[in-house]
Amino acid sequence: MTIDVPDILRNILRSGCLSAALFSAPLWAQFPLSPSTPATAQPDAPKDALGRNTPRGTVLGFLAAARKGNMAVASQFLNTPLRGSAAESLARQLFTVLDRRLPPRLQDLSDRPEGSLSDPRSDQDAVGTISSAQGDVEVLLERVARDKSGPIWLFSRETLNRIPSLYQEINVTSIDSILPAFLVNTRFGGIALFEWIGVFLGLPAAYLFTVLLSRTLSPLIGSLRRRLRKRADLPDREMVPVPVRLLLMALGIFGLLSNISLPLLARQFWNSIGSILTIAACVWLFILLNERVEHYIRLRLVRRGNMGAASVLRLGRRVLDVLVIFFGLLFGLYHFGLNPTAALAGLGVGGIAVALAAQKTLENVLGGISIIFDRVVQAGDMLQIGDTLGTVEDIGLRSTRIRTRGRTLVSVPNGQVANLKLENLSARDKFWFHPRLSLRYDTTPAQMQSVVQNVREFLAEHSHVEPGTAYVRFLQFGRSSLDMDVSAYVLAADWDRFLEMQGDLLVSIREIVQATGAQLAFQQGIYVAGPSALPADGQIFSTPRKG
Repeated sequence: MTIDVPDILRNILRSGCLSAALFSAPLWAQFPLSPSTPATAQPDAPKDALGRNTPRGTVLGFLAAARKGNMAVASQFLNTPLRGSAAESLARQLFTVLDRRLPPRLQDLSDRPEGSLSDPRSDQDAVGTISSAQGDVEVLLERVARDKSGPIWLFSRETLNRIPSLYQEINVTSIDSILPAFLVNTRFGGIALFEWIGVFLGLPAAYLFTVLLSRTLSPLIGSLRRRLRKRADLPDREMVPVPVRLLLMALGIFGLLSNISLPLLARQFWNSIGSILTIAACVWLFILLNERVEHYIRLRLVRRGNMGAASVLRLGRRVLDVLVIFFGLLFGLYHFGLNPTAALAGLGVGGIAVALAAQKTLENVLGGISIIFDRVVQAGDMLQIGDTLGTVEDIGLRSTRIRTRGRTLVSVPNGQVANLKLENLSARDKFWFHPRLSLRYDTTPAQMQSVVQNVREFLAEHSHVEPGTAYVRFLQFGRSSLDMDVSAYVLAADWDRFLEMQGDLLVSIREIVQATGAQLAFQQGIYVAGPSALPADGQIFSTPRKG
């Protein structure tokens, strides 16, 4: 069963998908072609019947015709004055040279009528470089003007002049002549039987070899580690993880391609397989390395009690994983000739839509990140946010959870925490001791001065009162008391410790007041004078006499 090559090419040009690249490699289906969009609207150029309007069409059309043995058609892709059998012989030599010596990078060929934009030569385009005994030979196409079909691309005369000497150097034996004829001639879906065997038997066998290699090396390296570190509890680590196995398979494929002579189509196919394995392995290795680094840093943060930073670290790791996967896909598309510009433009539009839809969520996430990195609040702090007073239990990416004095759990979105007035009671380096001392109105001036002096000396000599901050002064005549202002800064580790020390200070001040003979005043009281101020009959109110 065979498939016509031009039909395959037309289908690939329509789809441009990578799956066709994997399952139709020998018929050039592994080259997903991305349609080029001109910068400005121009009239369509006349279509060449052989597809020679673009460099890619010329090369693929020539190889397709030569592969089917139609050298009369293949010679029409050459810019040569030779005609007839001479031109067909030159076309046969060119096909042999390209099929055996051209590097498998045909997906880089330009699909634009004007050629590659990166090539400064406006009328020439490079296909590849072939190494020879006389030096490197660059295979070039040149744009030739034709009256009927318009400008077309043909193999240049400069390249064709070097083909006979390159053809003489080809003395390697093709694998097609070594393998049995039924493996080469039997085709399923246009693909030779030996290539199907290589895909479905060779790749699994290569992977199985890497698995056996890992199972052999892991106990040996593990035993060596236990001896060096003198720890018998160390487990055996997997020495050849899956991404490393894929890399080994890719290296094996590239090594075989450099030592075994395969047709260009087969080399292009296996080069694509090796490239896919390499890209996947590199992305996978980065993800594993990112996980190891995140685990190491997170353990250090947890030991320091910085749980919020550990949450941000997990988010950063996931973002990096997504980015490396995305860039791996973009690199794969670019490697296989697809233009990633449309994908990037679509990502930008989609990103704007997601950002608008998740505006509040992003606000809370960014607010949580700012809170964590600014280190304004940490778990265990006593916090006052608006009307909420409590202890911070956890700072997440979306919200901050606070345990109130009533043992309820309040979840405050981080966007509000970042915008509201926030008072961190646990961040105080010292506490303000500021009681109001009220004495009764019958306190004598001597007692008042004694209280002021003794309380001031007591605070100044106290070990937990900051030196130079204590003062005691008579403030005012209150409605029912003589008010004294007491102020000092107490050095305490936290709020609970300050409350304990404040109670001790108040008890000591009361003892000082009582020692001077003075008494603390009630909040409200009725002053009653002594017996000498009462009437002689002892009655405060007299009964009016009747006239």
